[in-house]
Amino acid sequence: MSRLPTEVQSARMGRLSRLPAFFALAGKRAVVAGGGQAAAWKAELLSAAGAAVDVFNSKAGEDMRALTAAPPGGRVAIHERAWSADDLSGAAIAVAECDNDNEAARFAAAARAAGVPVNVIDRPAFCDFAFGAIVNRSPLVIGISTDGAAPVFGQAIRAKIEALIPNGFARWAEAARSWRPRVQALALSFRGRRNLWEKFAERAVAAPNSAPTESDFAALLNQDAAAQAGSVVLVGAGPGDPELLTLRAVRALQSADVILFDHLVSPEILDFARREAKKMLVGKTGHAPSCKQDDINALMVSLAKAGRRVVRLKGGDPMIFGRADEEIDACRAAGIDVDIVPGITTAQAAAGRLKVSLTRRGEARRVQYITGHGRDGELPNDIDWKSLADPVATTVVYMPVKTLPALVAQACAAGLDPATPAVAVAHATRAEERTIAASISDLPAELAAAAPSGPVIVMIGRVFADYGQETTGETAPIAAARQA
Repeated sequence: MSRLPTEVQSARMGRLSRLPAFFALAGKRAVVAGGGQAAAWKAELLSAAGAAVDVFNSKAGEDMRALTAAPPGGRVAIHERAWSADDLSGAAIAVAECDNDNEAARFAAAARAAGVPVNVIDRPAFCDFAFGAIVNRSPLVIGISTDGAAPVFGQAIRAKIEALIPNGFARWAEAARSWRPRVQALALSFRGRRNLWEKFAERAVAAPNSAPTESDFAALLNQDAAAQAGSVVLVGAGPGDPELLTLRAVRALQSADVILFDHLVSPEILDFARREAKKMLVGKTGHAPSCKQDDINALMVSLAKAGRRVVRLKGGDPMIFGRADEEIDACRAAGIDVDIVPGITTAQAAAGRLKVSLTRRGEARRVQYITGHGRDGELPNDIDWKSLADPVATTVVYMPVKTLPALVAQACAAGLDPATPAVAVAHATRAEERTIAASISDLPAELAAAAPSGPVIVMIGRVFADYGQETTGETAPIAAARQA
């Protein structure tokens, strides 16, 4: 059975309690009503953004008066009187520090009547916008809002980001602003421009505290035709938990034009892709309609030849039973640049969840991965049964559900102890993860009775002797004698 690749629409944006927006205030007028410390801080922010700030208050405090002497950007002028509705005419933004709700309501109404966005400090009911916490690497600016729910938490997040964002990024962001017109004048293709700015970001991250120079700009421009051509990256998505993605995988997703993904890729993984990327489901599903591998290869190559950066996103690791060799060969035959981003394979992730070392000292000298079915969907006829029966081997069987009874029968006939501990793990690392522990002789019946949906692996070996499953479905140790 076969089907065609299917484009999948990006998920809609989740609900936002606040719309993050950035006002361009350079050369524009801002109104601040109030003269206390809170008003002075808001006036300083507005001045730093380039606004000319008019402060209306007859009793401006020392902080406000000091600000007028040394504003960080636009001038700050104090008008020693109460504000009036006329003062709001022509303002780009208005902020007030009010003693009570009546005063706040009056100021907010006057600002809105004048068509001016308004913020009343610490009175969210009268605000059109909120300031939030700010990380300043201008022109790189990061704003953080908790919608007033936990301002101190917002400040803690700001502190974390401050520690992660080097001060030198300000110089790189300023260089990007000054170089952008020159890049636009080069008339590069969309792919070429994006590639240039991706290389720019790589340089900035690699040397954040080095001032960018003309030699950096020249190096960015020194791109050959291959750099602007399409490419293919085979990316391992891991077993499902998005926190197990590698940094390289995230970067690949964020730079992709098209993502061809499998059924085994959890939806949360796709959230890391840039929203503009086209996402196409090309997954192969056992015993159900699937895309033909030749069709996937042809689509992947045609997109890359059209200049697209293609990410072929695979569950687990693309080099472990992921048919990566066929896709690599197709790219090479077409002269398409191909790269590999390894992922955490399901066996590693499942072992981590079980807290079992697959090579526990004294019990296992090696680990072997085998597949539970061949090209025809049946049990492969080339399994090394003697190796599978080795008591000091840990065996991981991928895609085992249909053929597990036959596999166990032949393995036991070849010498595998029927009492060998085994664990089946469905949906490893995901919220719906489920484990079933039993002797290998009993596991096929246990697995058939549980009938788990989705991806399953079976792990066999003495290292699992002390582990089982509680009725809650959570992995937990059970009292069992370790195999001798």
